[in-house]
Amino acid sequence: MNTEFLQDSELFHLPLFATSLAIGLLIGLERERSPSARAGLRTFALVAMFGTLAAMLTEKTNATWFLVGGLLIVGFMTIAAYFRHQDDSSADPGTTTIAAIIICYGLGAIVWYGDTKLAVMLAIITTILLYFKTELHGITQNLGRRDLVSILQFAVLTFIILPILPDENFGPYLAINPYQIWLMVVLISGVSLAGYVALRMLGERHGAVLLGLFGGLVSSTATTLVYTRLSNNNQYFIQLAIVVILIANLTVLIRLVIVSSVVSPNILPQLLPVLGCGLLFGIGATVYWWRQLNQHSNIPAPEISNPAEIRTAASFGLLYAVVLFFAAWLSDIAGSRGLYAVALVSGLTDVDAITLTSLRLFELGKLEAAETVIAISLGIMSNIAFKLGLIYFIGSALIARRCATGMIATGCGIGLALFVFVA
Repeated sequence: MNTEFLQDSELFHLPLFATSLAIGLLIGLERERSPSARAGLRTFALVAMFGTLAAMLTEKTNATWFLVGGLLIVGFMTIAAYFRHQDDSSADPGTTTIAAIIICYGLGAIVWYGDTKLAVMLAIITTILLYFKTELHGITQNLGRRDLVSILQFAVLTFIILPILPDENFGPYLAINPYQIWLMVVLISGVSLAGYVALRMLGERHGAVLLGLFGGLVSSTATTLVYTRLSNNNQYFIQLAIVVILIANLTVLIRLVIVSSVVSPNILPQLLPVLGCGLLFGIGATVYWWRQLNQHSNIPAPEISNPAEIRTAASFGLLYAVVLFFAAWLSDIAGSRGLYAVALVSGLTDVDAITLTSLRLFELGKLEAAETVIAISLGIMSNIAFKLGLIYFIGSALIARRCATGMIATGCGIGLALFVFVA
């Protein structure tokens, strides 16, 4: 199509109205399926085009009342349509449809102002929200008071505490940055909270794979401890506990990839082969034990503390700051060997702190990529050793030996990858 011809033609703005029409048809198509909705396919299509027309008139006449007046007209007409059909008191009051029409009008308006991609994306999101009404209601019903408190606590960590912290380096080696430290707390709490909420929503309808996956996102150490104790109280759960523990520990590697991709994407070409090899070796052993497991229903979910609690977050922030300081100090005194010593010690209880520390030092140019990968790998293997000891002393020799096959396989995979790709 000749663009210059269209530019001089009265049809130059036709593609904008066509986009508005498509947006209105998309949202209206979903509303057409709702028996209680007073607006359907044609209404939404007309409202979207009306929004574009009102925006065009506003721009050409420099009178904002066209746009505002159009919004008021659409709102009053939609509300009036519902007032005229109040015969059935049990019917849907229509607030969702009214909100959807107003959004549709607004999307039509921003199409005129050139934000076409944004309008289309918001139209798709709106349609998704309207379509998955039942599923969204199910999610809210499965969330209890504890879950809502967890989400609110995470919001406090992210939107109240984080913005007021100074983004400056303090202390020896300029290793302490309050904003960056708390940002890592928010990141880890966010990943853990996703697993925590998922575990709470599962209720009693889950299997070993999901329990291990979400338990590993929250805390692989806590999951290991809980299911080791379960296996002591009930011999029925030994095989189940093995599978859940092994999957939770494999999830740590996936978790670290997610964290690394956010904090330091440049390290991924060196880190992915190492973690991927450990994951591959660990999956091989885990699949063997999973095949030995008969399918169980009503498996109890672990009682794991809320990772977004202020006390939990502050404890992790303090641990991360301490590890960051000692890593910078020992790296300055003893080079990479000092960092490796910190990795072995801190990895015993928490692999996130040494991972974030190593990534931070890498981003600051104080660590090479190979040294960063080695430090993270040592932290993982130290954490594996700690959890194996935990299983041995709290559980039975049987579960310790079986879990050792998967955990040691993961460690061997990481060690082999370090020798091949890093050494």
